[in-house]
Amino acid sequence: MFQVSVRQHFDAAHYLRGYQGKCENVHGHRFEVVIRVNTEKLDDRGLAFDFLELKEYVRETTGKLDHVCINDLPHFTKNNASSENIALYIYQELAERLKKAPVKLVGVEVWESPENCITYTP
Repeated sequence: MFQVSVRQHFDAAHYLRGYQGKCENVHGHRFEVVIRVNTEKLDDRGLAFDFLELKEYVRETTGKLDHVCINDLPHFTKNNASSENIALYIYQELAERLKKAPVKLVGVEVWESPENCITYTP
C-alpha cells in the first residue's frame, strides 16, 4: 500500500456557537490541512499519485475557506464551524472530487494551531 500526503494552509476566521468561552467570539487561525490518499498500484510512471494533482484538488476545496468567516458559508450556517466539522467538510468535498481517481481518500487532518489537530477518517 502506498500513502500520498500533501499539506496546505488557509487563513480564516470562525467562532463556536454555544461554546461558553472565548472561542465563542470571532477569532482567526492559519489552518494547516493534511490530506492522505492510499493506492495499491503505481501508474506507468512509477507514481502512486501526482503530488501536484492532489495539491490542486486540495487548493480548490480549501480556497472556499480561505480569508472568510467560515460561519458565513452555507454549510456552516447549520453546522458549527469547529475543526471537527471543517475536517469533515473538506473530506466530503475531496471525496467527491476524487471519486474517479485511482486513489482512496483515507483521512483529513486540520491543525488549528501547531499544538491542536483534528483527524477525520471514515
